[in-house]
Amino acid sequence: MTLLRIAYAGMTHLGLCSAVAAAAQGFATLGFDADAHLVGRVAAGELPVREPGLDDLLRAHRGRISFSADAAAMRACDLVYVAPDVPTDSTGVSDLGSIGALLDLVLANTRDDATIVILSQVPPGFTRARQRPGRTILYQVETLVFGRAVERATKPERFILGCLDPEAPLPSAWQSFLESFGCPLLPMRLESAELAKISINCALAASVTTANTLAELCERVGADWSEIAPALKLDGRIGPYAYLAPGLGLAGGNIERDLATVMRLSDQHGTDSGMIRAIVANSVHRKDWAHRELDEALLATAPQARIGVLGLAYKENTHSVKNSAALALIAQLAAWPVRAFDPAVPASAAQHPNVTAASSALDAARDVDALAIMTPWPEFRALAPADLARLMRGRLVLDPYRVLDAAAARMAGLDYRTLGARAS
Repeated sequence: MTLLRIAYAGMTHLGLCSAVAAAAQGFATLGFDADAHLVGRVAAGELPVREPGLDDLLRAHRGRISFSADAAAMRACDLVYVAPDVPTDSTGVSDLGSIGALLDLVLANTRDDATIVILSQVPPGFTRARQRPGRTILYQVETLVFGRAVERATKPERFILGCLDPEAPLPSAWQSFLESFGCPLLPMRLESAELAKISINCALAASVTTANTLAELCERVGADWSEIAPALKLDGRIGPYAYLAPGLGLAGGNIERDLATVMRLSDQHGTDSGMIRAIVANSVHRKDWAHRELDEALLATAPQARIGVLGLAYKENTHSVKNSAALALIAQLAAWPVRAFDPAVPASAAQHPNVTAASSALDAARDVDALAIMTPWPEFRALAPADLARLMRGRLVLDPYRVLDAAAARMAGLDYRTLGARAS
């Protein structure tokens, strides 16, 4: 297809998924990471991340991608993306030290005519501050969504590009690669591109918080949010793809990081961030929904209760537990024994003195007084409420994401509770 050779530096979630997608697009691709052990695992097909379709995509295009821990291998590449996952602390603040060090390594081991693009999420001003004499560093907004990384990397909606001069032609290697995907290119100044991803996440957070706020009201006044959301999606000002499914607060780390960035920049520059702070407060409140329901319906009067938890990952189709509502719930249940099951996360991830690893979803329900379905894994949707009722000692089922058929759950005699509707 082309002689263009592309490298991705950083073989964690973002870099690995992006590199495999580039190979699938027909480009000769290098996946670089300084961690030789990690590179060996990836080269052997032992991927450190769980993403639907990623293993199959890598196998199908293995002939076009190589992996190396030798930084000098990047000298053969025309376009190099700096793409490590950027870790955040418990307050959502990014640790930029590792990406800065990796960028230095990339600059020292690439040709002067190679195009260097930061793909990882960084705060406004990061890319401009790291320009070097004789080298231009560009920025591209990443589109990674945990659990949908392959889809997002292979079928992008658009590319948001940060440039020193948005009016100037793009470097030829970068333009050739991007145009192969056939989607719109949106060049803009570096700081605008860096802030664009933060802006997207803030808008998503506002939509999620609106849904959570009104869904909670539904639970008190007898309305059902599942009936209201379709009406909103038919409103042209909101749209069919709006984030209107209520959830247990924000999780995963990415949106929380961007909200923290806006609050920090607002404090530095004297602007108002009251709306963003309200979103953060609402997320903290909503994340405690399951514990409030358990306490009200069971724990206050049942000191010997046993609790089952289905799902530990913060969302389905990923092994990430960053800010997981399930783990937060289990941490609050230190006085009660817990049986837990997740298809991708071991029960040992839970901070609990008396947690038992269940062998299956049904096993997690065995002899428990309450079952909380905290992650909407697709396999949980196959559970029959009658089977749960037969195995459980109690009747309480918390299903915030409506994994089960509500009518069938009530028919089975379960005390069924979900987000956005009054308890049965």
